Amino acid sequence: TRMRVAVVGAGVSGLVAIKCCLEEGLEPTCFEQSQDIGGLWRYTEHIEAGRPSLYPSVISNTSKEMSAFSDFPYPEDFPVFLPNALLLDYLRRYAERFGLREHIKFGATVISIRKRLDFATTGQWDVVTEADGKQTSHIFDAVMVCSGNFSEPFLPLHCFPGIEKFQGQYFHSRQYKHPDVFQGKRVLVVGMGNSGVDIAVEASRVAAKVTISTRQGAWLLSRVFDYGYPWDMVFNTRLMYLIRNSLPGPLARGLINYKVNQRFNHENYGLQPEKRYFLPVLNDDLPSYILTGRITIKPGVKEFKNNSVVFHNCPEEEPIDIIVFCTGYNVSFPFLEEALVKVEDKHASLYKYVFPTHLERPTLAVLGLIKTLGAMMPVAEMQARWVTRVFKGRRASPYLHQPYSHFFFFSNSFRFGLSFDKVLKIECLLYMDTLASFIGAKPSVLGVLCRDPWLALTIFFGPCTPYQYRLEGPGRWEGARQAILTQWDRVLKPTRTRVPARSSSLCPSLLTVVGFLLLLVALIFGF
Repeated sequence: TRMRVAVVGAGVSGLVAIKCCLEEGLEPTCFEQSQDIGGLWRYTEHIEAGRPSLYPSVISNTSKEMSAFSDFPYPEDFPVFLPNALLLDYLRRYAERFGLREHIKFGATVISIRKRLDFATTGQWDVVTEADGKQTSHIFDAVMVCSGNFSEPFLPLHCFPGIEKFQGQYFHSRQYKHPDVFQGKRVLVVGMGNSGVDIAVEASRVAAKVTISTRQGAWLLSRVFDYGYPWDMVFNTRLMYLIRNSLPGPLARGLINYKVNQRFNHENYGLQPEKRYFLPVLNDDLPSYILTGRITIKPGVKEFKNNSVVFHNCPEEEPIDIIVFCTGYNVSFPFLEEALVKVEDKHASLYKYVFPTHLERPTLAVLGLIKTLGAMMPVAEMQARWVTRVFKGRRASPYLHQPYSHFFFFSNSFRFGLSFDKVLKIECLLYMDTLASFIGAKPSVLGVLCRDPWLALTIFFGPCTPYQYRLEGPGRWEGARQAILTQWDRVLKPTRTRVPARSSSLCPSLLTVVGFLLLLVALIFGF
């Protein structure tokens, strides 16, 4: 009989989990508490309990080529960075193309997942679900938790003295939908993650005044990077990874800090991070909005008063009407026993951010929790490809005989909107290559160089798009080579809508290589 796998949630991670199960000959059943797929990317006007909440203006922070599933490129006419509605459309196309919907039970909430009494020998799970007020018990051979971590707001009001006295309105960013609520108001946004900056920018168009309070500051990246190309297609290449990780730590950090300050001096805008680590926020508008006085950056909150706020190192009070707490989310698995995924002191122990470290059998996996400086969708897909092969028994138990130092700890709260915790400053490419090596899908640049030099050069100097992980090994896709060689065509198609009579375009990868090498020389010789 085929191995039965329960998949919790039909968002990005859930969809790739179903597909990978089918590819490995497993029998997936996905339980989705809502009536549709999409998870985080499905916008609803009202806020649903237990589901992520999206505001309608959200646009992806990663480009379509870097965000694609590895055997399903985006349509060439889709914009480079996707509004949430188009990203949801892509997920619908994906589900249709691979026949995923028939394996999803909609309106089914997972109530509990418990180890069976004979778990040590069978690895099986008792799963209880509820639909239409009726509970049903199931037995599964394995479980893939794909419920995400954007449903339970982290709102540490005890960290803000005087909040109980504040007479204005305050709410968590999860409740935000439209900027109308800020019309003519004095707005304080607490936290400087991607959502905090997005909301501040939107509010500033209608509000009387907008202030962002940030204790740490942040480096700011724009979607539009060197020579107008998408930031992640320039930053996430194998060459750039090699340069960043071959240099001594201080020089590598100095190189990145110098690079992000080229667009504008962060210190002059009140954004300079307290610690010189690379903690980026993506936004295209913030610098000009600071420059034109629409938004002001302030330090952390010292205390609130009836109708005002006092910041650290700022003696004067600032009057405010509305506070938006952009303080992140807790990781919560209400259907799991606490002992299964131990969350202690805001950390959960997961091997490679996926497998609980203490189970006798590796038949429970958590997908989509890791945060890297890159796209989440290919990462979740790679996790699913690895996990399903572990379930199938084609890979040895992932953590038996591994030294404890190989375990990773996932921080369950992105405190005050910071994109990365210290333990999560992990290179996307390194993580993807590691998991790909587990299943035999890591591309060998030298091997490809011998049989296909142009493809090898594109892989090394060009963006590390997900198609690279379908060139060889299990799940090999015949269209991978062509997808890699035409990736820039799909980027330029929606933007080069007017071409001058005389036009030329240097290879983006070559421009990046030359620019980065010149910058490196300048730093080394102190130019």
